[in-house]
Amino acid sequence: MRLFNIAVCFLILSTLCAAEDSSAYFDELGNKLYSTKNYRESLDYFNKSLNQDKNNVDAWIHKGDAQRALKDYNGSLLSYSQALQLNSSKKAAWSGKIEAYAALQDYASASAFAAKLSELYPKDKANWYKEGQLLQLQGRFEEAIPKFDSAINLDPKYKDALYRKALSLLASNDTTTQAIELLDQVVLQDPNYKAAYNAKGHALEFQGKYSEALASYERALQIDPKYNQALINKMHALLALGRQREAIDIFQKI
Repeated sequence: MRLFNIAVCFLILSTLCAAEDSSAYFDELGNKLYSTKNYRESLDYFNKSLNQDKNNVDAWIHKGDAQRALKDYNGSLLSYSQALQLNSSKKAAWSGKIEAYAALQDYASASAFAAKLSELYPKDKANWYKEGQLLQLQGRFEEAIPKFDSAINLDPKYKDALYRKALSLLASNDTTTQAIELLDQVVLQDPNYKAAYNAKGHALEFQGKYSEALASYERALQIDPKYNQALINKMHALLALGRQREAIDIFQKI
């Protein structure tokens, strides 16, 4: 009787192992298709993987990724939730939920999940940056500043975070001097960061320094002559300087 029980247990374990192996195999095939942007067919394989093993956390995440690529955002949220029920520390599942909510323009929910991910992974500078971005999209500029600060504390040369913090400073109060200092740090690292020159021009205009602002817009346009925002801002600076004819020339080109 004992030998029979051992044999039955062995068969059960063998069956479970076979199911897990099959699940991993289908998941791998799905990933190969996903990497070639064949999202719909990859989704079929992720479903096959989960039919073999409903506890395959990675397959749930990959299914969510495929659904999100196919713009089935609500479906992807369900898949990521299933993954998190199985393993609440899976970073990719949290990130997937953030991106799905952002795609649905539910920035409040995306912010909430980004905040949770920051708690779980406080050394992830990209997520601090993402959290700040999401707050900016909700017009919560002052709240975004400490998020960018957290990213900058982890990487003082994080130019995108420096740029975004400068935008928040410009939008939330009159602290243009600090914003300009941050933007100068950005262009020092990356002389082709056209958006930083454009933002600096805006800050200088706010201070009434129209000639300096004009020079900043022109620097942005040297990088990208078709940069529409900089063209419009240059036109406004020219008008403020009384150079109407040049401003009209730009207006006719826009």
